Parts: sequence; C-alpha cells; structure tokens
Amino acid sequence: MEARLNAQQASPAAYAAMIGLEMFVRKASKLEPSLVELVKVRASQINGCAYCIDMHSKDARSEGETEQRLYALTSWRETPFFTARERAALAWTEALTLITEGHVTDDIYELAKQSFSDEELVNLTLAVITINGWNRLAISFRSVPGAYQPGMLNTETSK
Repeated sequence: MEARLNAQQASPAAYAAMIGLEMFVRKASKLEPSLVELVKVRASQINGCAYCIDMHSKDARSEGETEQRLYALTSWRETPFFTARERAALAWTEALTLITEGHVTDDIYELAKQSFSDEELVNLTLAVITINGWNRLAISFRSVPGAYQPGMLNTETSK
C-alpha cells in the first residue's frame, strides 16, 4: 500500500484545524483518556480505517488498556468487560458514526445522559466527530498503518 498524499504537507492550515480539535479532545475535554481511546478505536473499526485502528489501539495499550477489551470491542454489547459509562459512550459513538442508520435515537441519548453531564456529552460528541474526520482523511489519502508509535502525535504537534 502506498499513501496518496500527506494531508499535513498538502494543507497545513486544514491539518492544524484538525489538530486543534484533537488537542481539545485530548487535553481540555475532561474525558478519561482510556474512554476516548475506546471511542476512537470503535469508530475506526466501523469506518474501516486501518491507520487509525493501528494508531489508537497502540495508544490505548500505552494507556493501560487490555488486549482482551480491545479484541472484544467489536462485540462490546455481548461482553462483561465494559463499564456502564463505557457502554454509553460506545453506543453514542456507534449512533453518531452510523448516522444514516436511524440517527441518534432517544433511547441512546437517554443512556448517554445517565452517564455523562451535558458538558461531557458535548465533549464526547466532539471526540466522535474528530475521529470520524481523521478516519476520512486517512482513508481518502491511504495513510499507511504500522509506523505510528504512542506519543508521536504530541511530538509532531510541538514542531
């Protein structure tokens, strides 16, 4: 596989805008990093983004996530491995990512409201929006998975 283009080089301002969203999600959203990584992996699985699955499964592991939970993420409803808050976040992620399949139902919204404050729900929504945006960039331009190592994004954004 060969990348089509490097979005960061092709449009630095657009890439910087995406990094701005990413940094908000990572640093200012007040969401648990482990929860955010689960959301990123799950949305990337749904979208079929190999680059982002590789990246965020590595980031999740570096945050202490277990192999068992990562392997079970595609079938999270059928496992006892996830908390009620994580289940609400995963349901929210799936509803937002698969928006053409019926939008976000009242049931999913109410489930999310039981586990997240209004501010957290907005921030969780921005986390899902951000990873879906990254997925679309990586898929469109064929970002090649495999080379990413945890912490690389922080190094790249400090340049």
